Amino acid sequence: MSDLGPISQQERAARAQAVFDHLDTPLDALVLFDDQFIFYYSGFAFFPTERPIALIITRGGERVLFVPRLEREHAAQTDEAERVVDYPEFPGQPHPMRHLSDLLAELGLDRARLGVDHDGYPPVMGYDGPALSEQLGGARVRRVTRALDHQMALKSPAEVALIRESAHWGAHAHHLLQTYTRVGENETEVEARATKEATASMIAALGEGYRGQNRWLSGAVALYRGQIGVHSALPHAMTTGATFGHGDTLVTGAGAAVWGYLSELERTMFVGEASARQRLFFGHMLNLQDIAFEALRPGRTCAEVDRAVRAYYEREGLWDHWRHHVGHSLGQRIHESPFLDLGDDRPLEPGMVLSVEPGLYVPGLGGFRHSDTILITANGMELLTDYPRDLESLTLPA
Repeated sequence: MSDLGPISQQERAARAQAVFDHLDTPLDALVLFDDQFIFYYSGFAFFPTERPIALIITRGGERVLFVPRLEREHAAQTDEAERVVDYPEFPGQPHPMRHLSDLLAELGLDRARLGVDHDGYPPVMGYDGPALSEQLGGARVRRVTRALDHQMALKSPAEVALIRESAHWGAHAHHLLQTYTRVGENETEVEARATKEATASMIAALGEGYRGQNRWLSGAVALYRGQIGVHSALPHAMTTGATFGHGDTLVTGAGAAVWGYLSELERTMFVGEASARQRLFFGHMLNLQDIAFEALRPGRTCAEVDRAVRAYYEREGLWDHWRHHVGHSLGQRIHESPFLDLGDDRPLEPGMVLSVEPGLYVPGLGGFRHSDTILITANGMELLTDYPRDLESLTLPA
C-alpha cells in the first residue's frame, strides 16, 4: 500500500502566496477562470461547464472560490479555500458575471489592479457573457497567464513524486498493451483490456483513498489512438477500431492519472520483423531523441533544443517527414508550457518536466515516435519514464 497522497494544503497555500512574486507588475489580486489554475492553487478539481467558476486570490494569499449553487458542496469538500461563494444559475438574472463583480466590490477589489487568465469566463459549452473588465469600470485588468504558466512549470518534489508514480503505472499499462497486441486482435479490445487491468492494479497498490483528479486521463491508460499501420503516419490520428496485421507499424501512448498529475510514454513498435525501411526510420528516430536528450540542460533555451534536433533533419534529408517540435512541458495538463520549439526562447530550469518526442512520419509506411517524460535537474536531465527503446524489445510476434 502506497503512502503517496495529494499535494498538501500547505503547498497549495504557499503557491497562492508566491504567485505574486512571479508577476512582472504589482497587482492587488488575481481572478482565475481556467479549471487547471483553479485546481493548482486551491485543490478544487471539477469539470468545466457553461456555469462560470472562478478563484480569487488576494495579495495576502486569501482564496475565494466563486461557484454555481450546484457546485457549492463539492467546492467546500476541498477545505482549502478560505471562502466559497455561490450564485444561483447560468444564465440567471442577474448574470453570474454581475454576481462576481459584486463579490469583488465586497472584497474591496472593484477598483483594484487585477491579474486574470481570461478577461471573463471563456466560451465553454455554450457560455456567453460580458468581459470582466466591462463589469468593473474602475478596475485595471491585466492578463498574466505566462507568469502563472512559469510557476506551474517549476515542479516541486511532491509534484515530481506524483509524476514518477504516473510513469510507473503508465509503463505497466504499456507492457500489458504490448503483451496483448497480436495479429488479428482488435485495437479497441486490446486497449480496453490493458487499461482495465493496469487501472485495477494501480488502485490496489495506491489504496482506497487514491484519486486520479485529472481531466485528461482516468486510471492507468495505454492506447493506440488509431496510429496503426499506415495511419500511424498521422501524428494525431483517431481510433478506427483497426485489426492488427503482419508488418504494421504501431505508435502507442500510455500514462496514468495520480492525484491530478500525469506522465507521457510513447513507443514505436512493429508486428513481426521490421522491414529495411522501417528499421531505417526507427534508427533515425532514436538518433533524434538522443540528440534532444543531450541538449536538455538548465540554462539552455527551448529553442536551442529544437534547433539541435532540426539540424539532424537537415543533415539527413528528412524534412519531408517532419511534422512537429521536439516536445512540451506537462504535469497537470497533457500539454503545458514551455515548448521545445524554435519559437520559444524561455530557458530550461531545474524542476521543469517535459516530454521529448521528435518524430518522423512516412505516408504509406507509418509513423516513428518515442516519447519520454524527463526532469530538468541541476546538471542535466533525468528520465522519469523507464521503458525499452530498442528495436528488438519493441518487435511483436507476428
